[in-house]
Amino acid sequence: MLSHLCAAIPAVYILWIVMAQVAGQEDREKTTALKDLLSRIDLDELMKKDEPPFTFPKTLEEFEYAFNEYGQLRHIKTGEPFVFNAREDLHRWNQKRYEALGEIITQCVYELLEKKCNMTKAILPVDATDDEPSSFIYLSPNALSNPFKLLVLIQGSGVVRAGQWARRLIINQDLDSGTQIPFITRAMEEGYSVMVLNPNENYLEVEKPSKSSPLPSPTEPSDEPAEKRERKDDKEGKKKREFYEKYRNPQKETETERIPIRENGSSEEHVLYVWDHFVSKAAAKNVFIVAHSYGGLSFVELMNQREMQVKNRVCAVALTDSAHNIWLQETSKGTQDWMQQHCCNWVSSPEPLDTPLDPMLPDCPRVSAGTERHELTSWMSFNSIFRFFSEVLEAKEDEEAEETSNIVTTRSSSLKNKHQDL
Repeated sequence: MLSHLCAAIPAVYILWIVMAQVAGQEDREKTTALKDLLSRIDLDELMKKDEPPFTFPKTLEEFEYAFNEYGQLRHIKTGEPFVFNAREDLHRWNQKRYEALGEIITQCVYELLEKKCNMTKAILPVDATDDEPSSFIYLSPNALSNPFKLLVLIQGSGVVRAGQWARRLIINQDLDSGTQIPFITRAMEEGYSVMVLNPNENYLEVEKPSKSSPLPSPTEPSDEPAEKRERKDDKEGKKKREFYEKYRNPQKETETERIPIRENGSSEEHVLYVWDHFVSKAAAKNVFIVAHSYGGLSFVELMNQREMQVKNRVCAVALTDSAHNIWLQETSKGTQDWMQQHCCNWVSSPEPLDTPLDPMLPDCPRVSAGTERHELTSWMSFNSIFRFFSEVLEAKEDEEAEETSNIVTTRSSSLKNKHQDL
């Protein structure tokens, strides 16, 4: 009996191996089938199924929001702040709703610039025709005629337009922190004229013309009978339709194309264009600049292109968490030395406001903006920036007065010597 048992063991072992191989083959086939199914399911598209239409209100009132006396955006009925997730599990729809509100906010800021700050639009390019894309900046009434001081404001990149530092702050915090209006009003109170740039308005977005359906391509000859081939095509077509009806029912977004604005197709181009056509032609003896984030990079690029003009006209530059890089932008030694004397960069940091920080590059002093939030650096350093401007201007005036005094003294001594000779 023992011999029979010993003889049976190899056979059982072989059977077990065969069964394991068969089971493994079935698992592999199931895994392959599952992978094939998942590869055909676009999870992003699946999330778009059953979305509400992308039709949103056109005004703040229709959104049922308004700015209160503190400049905070609040719901008209509940008094609550803006809620991003208006519909759970519909991120794309919520994002589209947020963007629609953002476009309304942009128009609200334009209205405040015109009504509250008494600023007017200047069209770019200055010689734009009626049928070409154009942009604009905002000017105070005396922007070109004020002989003393001019303040130029340059925001960072992204969706923000003229008069904005950060859309997120306007919606979630208040107008003071998110817009440039406090800078404008204080500058005007202190005798500055003001130019508000618009470096992100670079193109006109238009809807693409619909494409005509392409003609069906001739099929390759097949040995299958025509009737069998038609049944096969119908079966595959039905499967595809069922699959797409089940998993894909997204709203199609409008396809658009961008037409660049002449000589203003980027932030760098825009800043250079405004310098050539407005700042350089302004009467102000002392030009001051506030540049946030990518606006700092655009300013440094302006220095690369117009180094001597900037040095002769600009008195001081306040950068806030600037994105510039003097090495990558290949700035000259002269520019770096000038920035050391005339620029200051308030950067995001946990340190108290105005705390000196170690310089990362040999360009300009870095101090703390008193916040770790990038978008808040301009607002948090608001008072420090105007104090910096006042100190630089006072030092410049003292230096000019001393030079004038030396010239007068020299002339007086010269005349005295001449009189003694006579």
